[in-house]
Amino acid sequence: MGDDIRVELGSVALNGSSPKKVAYFYDSDIGNYAYVTGHPMKPHRIRLAHSLIMQYNLYQKMEIYRAKPATRGEMTQFHTDDYIDFLQKVTPDNMDSFMREQGKYNVGDDCPVFDGLFEFCGISAGGSMEGAARLNRQKCDIAINWAGGLHHAKKCEASGFCYVNDIVLGILELLRFKKRVLYIDIDVHHGDGVEEAFYTTDRVMTVSFHKYGEYFPGTGELRDTGIGQGKNYAVNFPLRDGITDVSYRSIFQPVIENVMKYYQPEAVVLQCGGDSLSGDRLGCFNLSMDGHANCVNYVKSFNLPTLVLGGGGYTMRNVARTWAFETGVLVGKEMDRTLPYNEYYEYYAPDFELNVRSSNMENSNSREYLEKITSSVIDNLRQTGPAPSVQLQDVPRKPFGGMTDEEEAELDDLDEDENKDVRMTEHRWDKHVEHDNEFEASDDDEMAQAHGATRQNGNKRTFTDYRKGEMEIDNADAPPAKVTNGASADEPAEEQAGEDAHDVNDDTIDDISAPAPAEKEAPPKESEKPDEATKEAEASKVDGDGDVGMEDSAAPEETTIKKEEVEPEAPAEPSAPTEKASKDEPAAQEATDSVTKEPTTEPKTIEETSDKPAAAPEKAQSEQPDDAMDVDTEKDKPEPPIEKSKSPVN
Repeated sequence: MGDDIRVELGSVALNGSSPKKVAYFYDSDIGNYAYVTGHPMKPHRIRLAHSLIMQYNLYQKMEIYRAKPATRGEMTQFHTDDYIDFLQKVTPDNMDSFMREQGKYNVGDDCPVFDGLFEFCGISAGGSMEGAARLNRQKCDIAINWAGGLHHAKKCEASGFCYVNDIVLGILELLRFKKRVLYIDIDVHHGDGVEEAFYTTDRVMTVSFHKYGEYFPGTGELRDTGIGQGKNYAVNFPLRDGITDVSYRSIFQPVIENVMKYYQPEAVVLQCGGDSLSGDRLGCFNLSMDGHANCVNYVKSFNLPTLVLGGGGYTMRNVARTWAFETGVLVGKEMDRTLPYNEYYEYYAPDFELNVRSSNMENSNSREYLEKITSSVIDNLRQTGPAPSVQLQDVPRKPFGGMTDEEEAELDDLDEDENKDVRMTEHRWDKHVEHDNEFEASDDDEMAQAHGATRQNGNKRTFTDYRKGEMEIDNADAPPAKVTNGASADEPAEEQAGEDAHDVNDDTIDDISAPAPAEKEAPPKESEKPDEATKEAEASKVDGDGDVGMEDSAAPEETTIKKEEVEPEAPAEPSAPTEKASKDEPAAQEATDSVTKEPTTEPKTIEETSDKPAAAPEKAQSEQPDDAMDVDTEKDKPEPPIEKSKSPVN
């Protein structure tokens, strides 16, 4: 029977559909890692398979890439932060100090700590994620990563020789562009980690053909079909020992055919665990190399974007032969069954052939049993209903990590290492998914500018004399001049524009109340011109209201003056006496004394607004409005240039 399958494979590979564009991912460092002495998982098997692939000249029919190792941030798209942090920190030298964590994360006998553990996981996951990314961008039809396929790893737990589930990470990348992804697992063990990750969703259908019973991991029963929205989107085909090529093909092809019919996936992920081969150290199936490769060839015939991964397999020479042969099937090249000489030639003694034969192992899977399970699986598929879809929306131009054009170019030329870690910032990502109205202008400068608001260079608002808009009053009954944002109507347009352009939503600026109307009893008085007022300078001073260069000097009969002394940074020169009438001095002194006896309850909100004081005109107290303020001036002193605040823009 195996010969029949072999002939079919050869004819289909050469005369089937048009050749596929294949991307092959391999990192030469993968073979340098070893679990522990005597452990059945040996990463060196991937190096053996790659050597055969090169010796058969398969590189001429595909593009070969060295993927960037997956980063911590990429791994945590599925795994928990604390679990990945543990994998990143633990080493054989310090593992004794992580005894509690080893028990928590199931790291021990089956999943030991070894040198380069995190780097090994990064290579495995990086190839699967970049393969999925190339499929998304239609840079290839098939992506191969024999270092991937570690299907037992859980969200926060290692399991079955697997630490990081590269399959889940690759599927998550595919789901960014694909509505539905089909996962097929032909490893002898149940793909429990992948099924668990997508057990409640209909966007991923998991199909696993595996040994079920008293066998690791003990999951994958026929009735385990998913829950909630994922009901009937988990397909499990439990098998018994010794299944042969013909029996396996009799169940694999009808099940996958109906999956394609009812689910209609847009991409396929195929896990090609080699422990289902005959003679595997841990497996119990009786598949030949041709029977195993027939599954790969059948999935390829559907002409869907396909990510092909490795998996289990603990007889190194058989795994290397099979994966090399299946690479030839994927690129459509017939391969000579006599192995070419290579650096690991002695591994394939005594026959030195590209072949894994079935044994005389008993097949415990009867025809009636297989037909019954197949019928149940197909009935469940009919209950899935219409092919699930997702909301229609624009496909993002960049992956979740924010891949730049330079990074995308690196996938075409992986000899360059620039811009590896460029990421989309959290703020930009939030703005991409949130509605614009959910942002304040002060939180988003770009949005503020779009609405005509700009931010000042400093955190503090430059003070403008409030009296300028009131000193043009012709009589006591006239209302004060209109004040706009703290500036009088008589100020030059460019000064008002500078004030008005300030971001009114900036909550870092203290509120300054508008001036009260002038007293009706105050006689009219000529005001100082704005250009003459700028010729007079005053000493920098902070009063109790948080205003700069002004005192609270409203009429004593109306308000109580609150005056606070602030220690200056440098000794201040004595200020010139004010032109206030001497008859009001006793009243002002009395009010000041009352303030010093009673501490103010108003907190100081501004300690220093700018480096230089603002200029203010001289004015008689008799015409002051309620909240007008006395100004200590220093005559005949030119105004120093006003410097911009040195505080950074928020």
